[in-house]
Amino acid sequence: MSASKTHFRTCNLCEAMCGIAIKVDDGVITSIKGDNDDSFSRGHICPKAIALKDLYEDPDRIRRPLQKVDGEWQELSWDDALDKVAARISSLQAEHGNDALGVYLGNPNVHNTGATLMSGGVLRALKTKNKFSATSVDQLPHHIVSWKLFGHQLRIPVPDIDNTDHFLMFGANPLASNGSIMSVADVKQRLKDVRRRGKLVVVDPRRTATAELADAHHFVRPGSDVLVLLAMLNVLFSDKLVKLGTIAEHLDQDPMDLESTFAAYNPEKVAALTGMSAEVIRGMVHDFCAASQPVMYGRLGVSVQEFGTLTQYLIMLFNILTGRLNSVGGLMFTKPAVDILAQSGRGNMGRFHSRVRGLPEFNGELPVATLAEEITTPGAGQIKGMMLIAGNPVISTPNGEQLDRAFEKLDLLVAVDFYINESSRHADFILPPVSPLEREHYDVIFNVLAVRNNARYAEALFPRPADGRHDWEILLGLQDRLQPAHSMKEKLARKAMQRMGPSGLLAVLLRKGPYGGGANPFSGLSLSKLKKSPHGVDLGALQPAVAGGSYHRDQKLHLETEFFLKDLTRVNTRFFNRNSGVDTFLLIGRRDVRSNNSWLHNSHRLVKGKDRCTALINPEDASHLNIEDGQWLRVSSRVGSIGLVAAVSDEMMPGVISIPHGWGHHRSGTQWQQAEAHAGVSVNDLTDEMHIDELSGNAVLNGVPVTVQALAHTPAEAV
Repeated sequence: MSASKTHFRTCNLCEAMCGIAIKVDDGVITSIKGDNDDSFSRGHICPKAIALKDLYEDPDRIRRPLQKVDGEWQELSWDDALDKVAARISSLQAEHGNDALGVYLGNPNVHNTGATLMSGGVLRALKTKNKFSATSVDQLPHHIVSWKLFGHQLRIPVPDIDNTDHFLMFGANPLASNGSIMSVADVKQRLKDVRRRGKLVVVDPRRTATAELADAHHFVRPGSDVLVLLAMLNVLFSDKLVKLGTIAEHLDQDPMDLESTFAAYNPEKVAALTGMSAEVIRGMVHDFCAASQPVMYGRLGVSVQEFGTLTQYLIMLFNILTGRLNSVGGLMFTKPAVDILAQSGRGNMGRFHSRVRGLPEFNGELPVATLAEEITTPGAGQIKGMMLIAGNPVISTPNGEQLDRAFEKLDLLVAVDFYINESSRHADFILPPVSPLEREHYDVIFNVLAVRNNARYAEALFPRPADGRHDWEILLGLQDRLQPAHSMKEKLARKAMQRMGPSGLLAVLLRKGPYGGGANPFSGLSLSKLKKSPHGVDLGALQPAVAGGSYHRDQKLHLETEFFLKDLTRVNTRFFNRNSGVDTFLLIGRRDVRSNNSWLHNSHRLVKGKDRCTALINPEDASHLNIEDGQWLRVSSRVGSIGLVAAVSDEMMPGVISIPHGWGHHRSGTQWQQAEAHAGVSVNDLTDEMHIDELSGNAVLNGVPVTVQALAHTPAEAV
């Protein structure tokens, strides 16, 4: 008789935290379905979940440590690999200084319980200031706004989607992202429910899947969202629509003093620059203010543009001025079972700066747009070696071709990854962790951003192989070698941490959390109770937070107008004080529900079908350039040029072209067959590392000036 079992867990491939039911027969996964009994996801599942099976079974996935010797990969034992890597790092830093080693953390780390809870030790042991992550090509503006206003970089309020009756979103496509900085499962039905209660409005240069669902969609010229929001704030004041409500008592200054700041940005002034009429802008404000429980939300599309931080600040300010912060149906703060905010740093900025360009760190990380120049520019502090932890920055960061060339010059590159991808192909050592299904899971980070408080724990579906290692085991092994424990106290603490592992630490954090029952071991939420609740535990709807949600010592919300509004000088110069005409084309990215990071491009189920790596272009633009649907074209920017197929569609705003991110698997030396067979091109071979949001250092990936040229034949690099 075959052994059959259904295992319930959370899909951890994106932020949605969908509950899934995985059926296993005789050790083989036979189905992955949505968990109908999960209170958060309600049985919803997206196509990505099946990739958990593909990642586990993938023959291309590396399972043992590798060292490159004379250009060939050779397997090592774990002890030998960790010894050699630690020795090479120590030698590099002894010769060139601690900052000669750079570290890059990719986004899978925050989807990994062990990496989230237990990577701090090795990062401290590396003793380098040159730390980078995907944060500065994604969400850094959110963290800076929250740090400044609420006193903690992770104190990010999320839309109360289950109660709002008017959802106005800028640069967001949750039907593709499944929510982002808004962890939400079954988002399509939730947005339909918003429409049933009221209205959904989308502002975006592309008529996305979310915009198709919306009651209204307004095209906006990429990078000009800041002007639209300035005009909306102008209307709030001029039409006497400011309504602070209970949040007023928590503010550190009177926001009514800001009326004169926005007086110069009336809708008529910005209309031509944004592509949105003054009537539409005024109408959006009045419709919003007429609703009972509205909310404004902005995501990636506005974060990764020239004024991303100021734009996110203005979105927050608009919610404050309309009384929609810390209010049911508006922007609300979560109450997660694991209070990671109490365990993590509140944030800091500008304690040191990048060596070449002088860009400020945030929370100990430098903007990744500076990484290549820190490698290629000689001098004290030059990066000579890199450690990549679950990241593929050649594909995911600006001017990838430049970074690719820079990696060739390194004396040492170590990758903690289970694929040989576009970045790790340069590695001297690859230390592969086990796959997601071979480790336990609890969403430490994304419950901080969830639209409903909940908790769910799952043990590993498959045991770790004897010759396999978890991410945290690899990192602790390196820490022990790089920074050996000397005192008995420290040795005992290290051994205790190894014995506890992520689950032991999680158990402590749950007991210390807001639902943990304190010192009473028989009450409250615990890891053992979660283990007995395979469908998760619903902890209730979002509720207004005490003291307006502030972590500042004075418990006030700090508007920080001096820091954020100083960027208006740059806005005025960019839009009103220059003589040059508008750019011919502006490039934006896009995302597909089947793709979250480049790992998923080696799943045959997720890449099969119609080519998704195409250039979306408006029919008017295509006609002007004599481009037909399916024709090859060349897109060029200051930093590079790529060739790909045109997809002519009126979903694009005229003057805007869209290319998806995450592709470009054509470089030699990679070893993932499905990705290579569906290589596509990398949009980040066009994005410019010198084009940043100066307020934060975040990369600019939307609104990149490009030229477009029709090709008579397939470009040579695509053959």
